[in-house]
Amino acid sequence: MDRSGWFFRQLTTQSINNIWLHRFAVLTAAATLFLIWMGGLVTSHGVGMAVPDWPTTYGYNMFAFPFPQWVGGVFYEHSHRLIASAVGLLTAVLAIWVWLRQSVGSQRRIVLCGIIATLGLMGVRTQTMFVILAIVAVGVVVFSLARAKVEPQPLRWIVLTAFALVLIQGVLGGLRVTQLKDEIGIFHGTVAQIFFALVCAIAIVTSSRWAQSKIAVYDGGPLRYLYVFATGMIFLQLIIGATMRHQHAGLAIPDFPLAYGKLWPATDAASIESYNQTRIEVAAASPITASGVLLQMVHRINALAVLALVLVACVKTVRRFGWRSGFSKGAAFWSGLIICQALLGAATIWTNKAADVATAHVSLGALSLVTGTSLILWASRCFQPAARTVEPMGLVTKSEVPA
Repeated sequence: MDRSGWFFRQLTTQSINNIWLHRFAVLTAAATLFLIWMGGLVTSHGVGMAVPDWPTTYGYNMFAFPFPQWVGGVFYEHSHRLIASAVGLLTAVLAIWVWLRQSVGSQRRIVLCGIIATLGLMGVRTQTMFVILAIVAVGVVVFSLARAKVEPQPLRWIVLTAFALVLIQGVLGGLRVTQLKDEIGIFHGTVAQIFFALVCAIAIVTSSRWAQSKIAVYDGGPLRYLYVFATGMIFLQLIIGATMRHQHAGLAIPDFPLAYGKLWPATDAASIESYNQTRIEVAAASPITASGVLLQMVHRINALAVLALVLVACVKTVRRFGWRSGFSKGAAFWSGLIICQALLGAATIWTNKAADVATAHVSLGALSLVTGTSLILWASRCFQPAARTVEPMGLVTKSEVPA
């Protein structure tokens, strides 16, 4: 059976019909989206360094930091840390829950003790301990994905991967503060998107609808590959966006749809110097550079490509299945998200990078990625080549079941 990658192939065989486990997974996904939104506020307000130490907060244990001191940028950054801790705890509980249901014997005891011990070691609140845990977590991700590839019930390994990723994500965020490396911030934002997509996938496969669904002979053909390609382009767009945000140069191009009044802006040294002299921003920490201007142009071009791909995917899905199909509704919703995302991107420029608008742009990008991932997941479960039959005269046809 043709599938869109082993990850989706493995998850499509998984089914845990437990309504409370599903609801808890949904809660974890919602908390993760809230975390991404808060992280967007931190970056949009430029307050990522409002708390200069980690894992402590101005020398306090993070959970004992006095509330009267939650003022200005400290409020956003400290809130972001607390929400991240809550998401980590939710993911740990989710992993424990799945392992209790899906495993027995020594393997279960080792994993459960490992998760609980990790939570206990986090109480040490020293940077060295967190870095060691993150290094171990990288190994857990590799091992868990390898196990998920070969086991008939991979969900427990996928959930363990999610727990390791959220730990890596937290450490990357902390190191971004202490090491003053923008590159770490880019990885921090990228891992956040991967983790969010993974938790949403877990929420889908633990739902009763997933358990009750049946593989249909839809023969989606190139549709699922179009979903994969469009989602990959969205992920690339999010990486480009994270790179732009962590350059801390503000708006390298302050106008839209033109760029410094042209279809393609000049990037010679004299032009870049004039851009910096005439910029209206006063909060940007870094100067505009030629690479920054080019990166924003790439971001705009890729946005057009994403919009075109998703709209084509929507049209092809509706033509193949009709408007009543769940795939058509999902593709239409996806298209709406991308259109809103494009408008928010333009509004970010028109409002001189207003924090709320920029944050909404980031959050909607995460939802767009997750919607594409969901379509891939459902397509991997429901699409398969139609049965081939041989008719008289040697003609080969395909039998299909309508969506």
